[in-house]
Amino acid sequence: MTSRITSLAGRLIAGGIVLAASAGAASADCGRASWYALTSKTASGERMNPQAMTAAHRTLPFGTKLKVVNQRNGRSVVVRINDRGPFIRGRVLDLSKAAAQQLGFVRAGHTKICMKRVG
Repeated sequence: MTSRITSLAGRLIAGGIVLAASAGAASADCGRASWYALTSKTASGERMNPQAMTAAHRTLPFGTKLKVVNQRNGRSVVVRINDRGPFIRGRVLDLSKAAAQQLGFVRAGHTKICMKRVG
């Protein structure tokens, strides 16, 4: 008897058994992001540097690197989580001013993004 493996809507079917393929780390989280440029201490204990490629996230561990893509213009940047936030409803990420500049939304103050863990 030969075993046949096929794929259907993200699921693997092997010998009549359906195996769910987890998107897990490969998926990207999307939402709204804003930026901030304080020089106070961050939740990780380091001083906020508006010129560094850093960000604040509510739950990701400090040191996590994320690729952030601006959904409006396609620009992307890699940032390191070093703070907690954002504390504004509907926002998923607060970026340093330098990261916001590279993503092209400093003037607007916020934008739609998708983020994905890297490294």
